[in-house]
Amino acid sequence: MDEKKAAILDEIPRLRRFARSLSRDRDRADDLVQDCLERALTRLDNWQSGESPRQWLFTIMRHLFIDQLRRANRRGDAAVLPLEAGEAQAVPADQVESVASREIMDALQAIGPNRRAVLLLVGIEGFSYVEAANILGIPVGTLMSRIARGREELRGLLDRSMARGLARRVQPPAIADTPR
Repeated sequence: MDEKKAAILDEIPRLRRFARSLSRDRDRADDLVQDCLERALTRLDNWQSGESPRQWLFTIMRHLFIDQLRRANRRGDAAVLPLEAGEAQAVPADQVESVASREIMDALQAIGPNRRAVLLLVGIEGFSYVEAANILGIPVGTLMSRIARGREELRGLLDRSMARGLARRVQPPAIADTPR
């Protein structure tokens, strides 16, 4: 396998993570990754081999995702609905870290898709502001604004989630009426 194809295949875990954050559905995300890889491999000449293919691949994926949304809007496909509280976690977590991670992921999925995308690209995938702005096709100032608003919204959601959890733990147990 040549080095271009190997470099592209090395990006699959990151592509999956980005696709899942965009689509919020595992099957659709896998389809999006497959479509992205197919498009990348058929247009290998468009990528400069001296550079990492990550930015190029993420840009392709974003364009494919937007195309899918437009197609779905024209056809009137059903939208992906957010999970109910009981569906989000099938088995209660045994560790505090698992609960915290779940709360963060739930809060991240609850914020707007534009803010979620910038937080994922910069905070998780490690793209610079300039790279992320290029991937999303927006000015750097817009990206910075979305990051600030996304962080603020994420903090608010996490604060409310933490307050609800604390309120549940502090609630006194119901006292049964006992005969005297």
